[in-house]
Amino acid sequence: MSLNHKPYQSIRHFSSLMSDYLDKEDLLKPLYHRFPKMENFEEQILEKQSEWSNAQVKRELLSDVLQHQYEYIEDKEQSIQNINLLKDQATFTVTTGHQLNLFTGPLYFLYKIISTINLCQQLQEKHPNYNFVPVYWMATEDHDFEEIQYFNYGDKKVVYNREATGGVGRLSNDGLDDVFSAFKDLLGKHDHAVEVLSLFEKGYIENKNLADATRVIAHELFKEQGLVIIDADNERLKSLAIPYFKEELVSKASFNAVSKTLETWPDQYKVQVNPREINLFYLTDDYRKRIIEKEGIYHIDETETSFTQEEILKELENHPERFSPNVIMRPLYQEVILPNLCYIGGGGEMAYWLELKDYFDSQQVSFPILLLRNSALLVTKKQLDKLERMQLDVWDLFEQDHKLTTRLTHKISGIEIDFSDQKEHLKQQFAALHLLATQTDSSFENAVKAQEHKQIKGLEHLEKRLLKAQKRQLDDHLERALKLKKELFPNDSLQERQTNFSVFYEEYGTAFIDNIKENLDPLDLRFTIIKL
Repeated sequence: MSLNHKPYQSIRHFSSLMSDYLDKEDLLKPLYHRFPKMENFEEQILEKQSEWSNAQVKRELLSDVLQHQYEYIEDKEQSIQNINLLKDQATFTVTTGHQLNLFTGPLYFLYKIISTINLCQQLQEKHPNYNFVPVYWMATEDHDFEEIQYFNYGDKKVVYNREATGGVGRLSNDGLDDVFSAFKDLLGKHDHAVEVLSLFEKGYIENKNLADATRVIAHELFKEQGLVIIDADNERLKSLAIPYFKEELVSKASFNAVSKTLETWPDQYKVQVNPREINLFYLTDDYRKRIIEKEGIYHIDETETSFTQEEILKELENHPERFSPNVIMRPLYQEVILPNLCYIGGGGEMAYWLELKDYFDSQQVSFPILLLRNSALLVTKKQLDKLERMQLDVWDLFEQDHKLTTRLTHKISGIEIDFSDQKEHLKQQFAALHLLATQTDSSFENAVKAQEHKQIKGLEHLEKRLLKAQKRQLDDHLERALKLKKELFPNDSLQERQTNFSVFYEEYGTAFIDNIKENLDPLDLRFTIIKL
């Protein structure tokens, strides 16, 4: 096993569902189509090619919408080339999605996109007669602003405080100049700090809303790789999904299919999301509210607005942009408007996608290959030097604090703390007494058992006291280890789920993104340590 890689299944931060998916457990095989390995992509390509064989109008519309969305983007040659390629029937996408987190949010934003770009490059080498376009799907229609309004810079939280309703992509950037000033005050004097501020300014200060700002930032980070960024909160794109939205409103298609799946959902796995009877929202500039049908009337939740079935279907035909799929329907919408082969996401996303295969089958839409995004830990040379001095391996830091300090105490203590030999010797002595006890009455046998249990417990108690005493003696050393762990695992969580990219960008510039790209293999389903 490489020193820089470990299977996700061996790391406590990953769910049993994801571990079993990666292990290809038979129990989960009905929940997905094809496992993410290179040899399975050829069949996926042929299947998607057949599904899209009469979809030239759809391809032209998709490409045209994206051209318009890129009108204000600078240095876009590679992306525009890929957008034009989408008109070609030999072109397919690999897609990842992410919320519009302030300044991209946690590090795994980068890992998702890099996984997508790298997989497209691998597919291009394997299948040179086709074209593969990396796509980042911006979750512009999400309405949970509290989830995206901040990012962590070191141990500080940079927050965008404002009132917000409706899809976050439509929110104006009012007030982000104050966030810019606050962030500027936090940044250090590193070589690339000015570049970080320039990127923030170019995204949020020079654009009118969060969707445009996020597109600019993601494009600046990945323009050389031809990343295509899509905002599906669009009337023309929504028009392609009208038949599916109509079936949802009339027949509750997703609710019926996903409910059927969940009837046989394995008990040992948490259900990630439960379907609603109608998995569409009604979306305006002011709100995004559930559509609830009662006795043939379609009510817009928490408003006075309602429609008959005839009225709401007419509304759908005239204003498809007002209908917004929720977490259950969004994946289908994505696969309807993109010639997509594979979706790359985190464990939580994979969990809800695994609920959807029956729904896709019912709609006769090809189910994409599901690939768990790359996960990594970025470690500096200074941190590695500290680990070496403390006689620790970087993998030791993945453990909980008490296990880490116990392991380190055993490793560096000058005395033997493990009483296993003494306990084994004691058991051997009692074995002779047990043999003698069988020749007497049962009360003596019980007394021997009780005494053995008492003495073993006594040794275990002494062992714990000795360990505790040694920990006190080594307190400074252990505190340094825990401090380093806190740097790399904020809040005992994976670094990628907490730390913003700006911490590394201000010190290393774009070189750290190149480093990540070179070290991540999307089809190598292992956690990666990346040395900066």
